[in-house]
Amino acid sequence: MKRLGIVLSLLVFLGGVAAVAQRVNVDHDRSANFQQFKTYAWAAGTPVQNSIWDQRIRDGIDQRLAARGFQKVQPGHDPDLFVIYHGATTQQVQMNTNTMGGWGWRWGGSGMARTTVDQIPIGQLTVDIGDARTQRLLWMGSSSDTLSDNPSRNERQLNRALDRMFRNFPPRP
Repeated sequence: MKRLGIVLSLLVFLGGVAAVAQRVNVDHDRSANFQQFKTYAWAAGTPVQNSIWDQRIRDGIDQRLAARGFQKVQPGHDPDLFVIYHGATTQQVQMNTNTMGGWGWRWGGSGMARTTVDQIPIGQLTVDIGDARTQRLLWMGSSSDTLSDNPSRNERQLNRALDRMFRNFPPRP
């Protein structure tokens, strides 16, 4: 019976970890011919409030687009594409219950349970790329992941998310 409790506890823990693991999704207009686009410019989106992180996000996207042959131009220089990003943080509530002593409430024993509520910060990033001439959205990548108190770890998570987002960019016709 003790072994069953350990296995159940492990499954609950692993389920909680999976619930907040990094998620990356990409979608695009399948009728768009990305081979015709060579330049891009930034357009207004919903940037994060922290200017250091705003620059990290922009630099990360710029690096991945440059690696794929796209050239950044300043607004007003007639770019082929526009790039926008939206960043946000939210809180996910996680409840943890620990049973101490006895057999616990489920089996009629006299154990005590203690529940704690944790607020887990979740970072969300969406990158939109559209046709500057038609103003039509052509590609969208999104990611969400738990945030840490460690800026270096968060930067690694950001780069991992951008790598996954841009892995197959530009999409093949």
